Amino acid sequence: MHYFEGKHALVTGAAGGIGAAIVGMLRERGALVAVADRDVTGVDGEAHLPGDLTDSAYADALPAAAAEALGGLDIVVNNAGIMRRGPVTASSDEDFAISVAVNIEAPFRICRAAIPLMAKTGGGAIVNTASCWGVHPGPDHAIYCMTKAAIASLTQCMARDHAQEGVRINAVCPNEVDTPMLRTGFEQRGFDPAGAVAELDKSVPLGRIAQPDDIADVVLFLASDQARYMCGALVEVNGGKSVS
Repeated sequence: MHYFEGKHALVTGAAGGIGAAIVGMLRERGALVAVADRDVTGVDGEAHLPGDLTDSAYADALPAAAAEALGGLDIVVNNAGIMRRGPVTASSDEDFAISVAVNIEAPFRICRAAIPLMAKTGGGAIVNTASCWGVHPGPDHAIYCMTKAAIASLTQCMARDHAQEGVRINAVCPNEVDTPMLRTGFEQRGFDPAGAVAELDKSVPLGRIAQPDDIADVVLFLASDQARYMCGALVEVNGGKSVS
């Protein structure tokens, strides 16, 4: 089904596990996609916009750059994110600064720039990646939970403010997802990634943690006309597992 035929989309974090799945699905369904990440080498897309989201000028300019490269902007997926672990007492200034810069400030800047562009051409859809850990408190991830709670709240506020301009803004809230970032985190903590994922699988009522496609499917739904009456929603995608 090519239900994104003629649509123009910007996806951040496009080189990651979830981002790559989102980009692939959008393009399979007819969208023209601008991909943004620190390194987009080998990432398929109609426009490549590499850069550092902690650079405010880069984040501010991304929507206009995507619109110019693609011929318009109908969809923005703020998927890029960073996870720093630990309680507040084990967190550094750098942990705080980079988490706020990537998880809050960059999507704020991108949305601020994208909304007027979309409103001018009749509207569009923005999907932010929050987290179940931003809707519910989780252990030993204080800064991560804080930033994801902030993007969840920002999503709801922007949705209310800009719905009348035809811009629908929603967020997907995953729990654990089997991505390279998750597995690298296990390696850094001295765990065997495959074994750790297998143990996590046992904790999920549906029997496994999410795969990137499980999250991408929900993102595409929220970006599509099938979700035309959804605005300000925080959609948890968790396999029945609560944060614990």
